[in-house]
Amino acid sequence: MSDFLEPNLEIFLSKLANLSEDKTPSWGSMTAHQMIEHLSNSIDLSMGLIETKLSIPEENVPKAFAFLETDAPMTRGIKVAYAPENPILRTENYELALDEFAMKWVDFEECYAKNESAKHLHPVFGNLNHESWLRVHSKHFTHHFEQFGIR
Repeated sequence: MSDFLEPNLEIFLSKLANLSEDKTPSWGSMTAHQMIEHLSNSIDLSMGLIETKLSIPEENVPKAFAFLETDAPMTRGIKVAYAPENPILRTENYELALDEFAMKWVDFEECYAKNESAKHLHPVFGNLNHESWLRVHSKHFTHHFEQFGIR
């Protein structure tokens, strides 16, 4: 998977252990707390727990999916309509956001272990199976970990 993080909870948590709540990102406006909740939201999306629709024309999905399969990183400072720039926090504090993230990752793995053929919609990449969602999370988490200098 090239320079992207291996999609593994232990690896994610070891990187997040180097993140402090007051860390300023290299780009973007999210706080560390917001970023962790943002990653948790993406896990929910990958399990079909967040209703979504395609945000690009359906005929563009194959090209977008082809990008997912490359070693190209996600663009710094990218803005997408389905992820608000300054989301309201839902967890009471930073530590609870980290706990939620870990629990959601375990749920994600269990979701696909129970139904190996499951597919859930990503707003850009289309209907994805477990393997493709692992690729999304790997690229996406690497992107945000680099944003906060914990890669």
